[in-house]
Amino acid sequence: MPQQKLSHDIILTIGYHFTRLVMAGVFIYASIDKIIHPDLFSEAVYNYQVLPGYLVNLTALILPWLELTLGTCLLINRWMAGASALAAMLMALFLGMILFNLARGLDISCGCFSAAPDEDPITLLTLARDILFLIFSLGLAGLVYIRKARDVMEILGENQGGRWE
Repeated sequence: MPQQKLSHDIILTIGYHFTRLVMAGVFIYASIDKIIHPDLFSEAVYNYQVLPGYLVNLTALILPWLELTLGTCLLINRWMAGASALAAMLMALFLGMILFNLARGLDISCGCFSAAPDEDPITLLTLARDILFLIFSLGLAGLVYIRKARDVMEILGENQGGRWE
């Protein structure tokens, strides 16, 4: 039985770190071009036609830095409860916006990884990619919750097993 628990812990550890690093890479990579070209990203945000005009530039300035900060937290494995929850919320929001504009039939750039208005159009492939990222971020949030629950159980002396890092 202890051997089975150890292998389960190893699988959880590998899954946790793999998912954390994938999502860190997604958010950091997504932020770079938007930070470099805020004017182009502002145009991409405007084209989604979901924000009032006065919030477009503010969103285009703040969102990439939020993505960079979030990706950095995921990368360095800090503030994981908040970072994983925020990652899941942002991915759900991004997925919703893509789905909304696909349903409206708008032919616009995603603005996900490139701020250029003529690159990365919204397609069903974009939708599938964001569904995958949402699954990863929800999985990460679940793994963070499991890890926190195990830490609490260890503190209370209820868990004599190993702790996965």
